Amino acid sequence: MACNKCGRVQSSARVSTKKKANARKEIIVPKKEIVGCSCNVKEPAIKPAKLTNDCVVVNSLVGTKTVQKVAEATLPITAFAGLGVLDDIVSVNVVPNLEGVTQNARVIRDKVVNIGLLPASISISILGIELPVTLDTSLPFQEHTDFPGACPEDTLTETPLEIEGIFVQPGVPVIGAAGIDLVQGILFKVVLKTTITVTRPVIQDASGNVCDVNPNRCETPGAIPTQTLPAPPNGGGILPLP
Repeated sequence: MACNKCGRVQSSARVSTKKKANARKEIIVPKKEIVGCSCNVKEPAIKPAKLTNDCVVVNSLVGTKTVQKVAEATLPITAFAGLGVLDDIVSVNVVPNLEGVTQNARVIRDKVVNIGLLPASISISILGIELPVTLDTSLPFQEHTDFPGACPEDTLTETPLEIEGIFVQPGVPVIGAAGIDLVQGILFKVVLKTTITVTRPVIQDASGNVCDVNPNRCETPGAIPTQTLPAPPNGGGILPLP
């Protein structure tokens, strides 16, 4: 009895030990956390360019200079409602709009040609009239700048226009509506400033030798072509004579 009893106890003990061993083998696997997709675009690494030869194309400076452009127009006094004679002018205010300026520039042999329109709002205070009379129009300008060495295929760059002065001159004669008689008018003038820079592409080799991309760029053509420049939007605000 004692042995049988003892044997059962031992057997029971082994089962208990086995269960504990199995319990120790259990592994708890954590649940994976659900996250969004990682699709951020990475900035591409800058790789050095491979040259096919030792020559490169660079810009050569032909010249640079600061110049003035003059925008002006003469308008008849009849363009301003209520203005009968020049003596009735109390004050004149001209507000140019540089943001709306139209410029057309071209390089010809040894010159830079620039044609454009400067929008402006003109207000005139008239004797006996309570509110100023305002007219929105455009002042045309054209300039021919001497630029020795410049050629038609060169690259032209101009800095934004700056206003240096505004001038008003009443009493300037202008052709009237009939196109025959001269009538009294007012001259409006705005002096503008800009810096013109002319460059051209050239080829430079490893030894520093330079040659022009287009060696014939400065040849004078047989016939001088007429260049038609783009028109400003909405007619440019040019005031039609009454």
